[in-house]
Amino acid sequence: MLLTLAFLLFQPFDYYVLSLSWSPEHCSTAAGKGDSQQCGSGRRFGFVVHGLWPQYERGYPQNCGPAAPLSQPLVSEMLPIMPSTRLIRHEWEKHGACSGLPAAEYFQKVRAAFQAVKIPADYQTPGAPVYVAPAELKKKFLQANTSRTDRSVAVLCRGRYLQEVRVCFTKDLKPRDCGTDVRDRCKAPEIILRPVR
Repeated sequence: MLLTLAFLLFQPFDYYVLSLSWSPEHCSTAAGKGDSQQCGSGRRFGFVVHGLWPQYERGYPQNCGPAAPLSQPLVSEMLPIMPSTRLIRHEWEKHGACSGLPAAEYFQKVRAAFQAVKIPADYQTPGAPVYVAPAELKKKFLQANTSRTDRSVAVLCRGRYLQEVRVCFTKDLKPRDCGTDVRDRCKAPEIILRPVR
């Protein structure tokens, strides 16, 4: 019954956005300070998966109906790249269920998308703040991921600090350009990547 209901609520979508959150920035916020799984002592994360979001060419579906509960083994499998149980469950309920896939297949797709993006060496585990122009950071992502175009990667900031990088994929996880509402959102000419702690 739940599977049938989920199918009826499923809305076709056009592509996926992989949101790669810069963990040190999340950990500097009030929400991050209360997130011991991701931000506790000794938790040294750089880019982590915030989510893999079904997208329309403009806009996106969300909260597509009751999401099947996630098993603890599936949650545990995701923790190395999505280091928060609360985040995993939230992303499944808000975005993942809109994919129309069972949870195991959806999270397999999340892992595959994450593995398909090469993080430039400068941004893997910096021990000191990195100061960089947003265009330069994007250029390094494009150089590390040569099948990507300028329109398939977007850099987002919170003030002067890097917040996340979004990477667009087809439904079968091939590179593609993002829709018009997924775009660069950094106003400062130079941004800061907080160091990995």
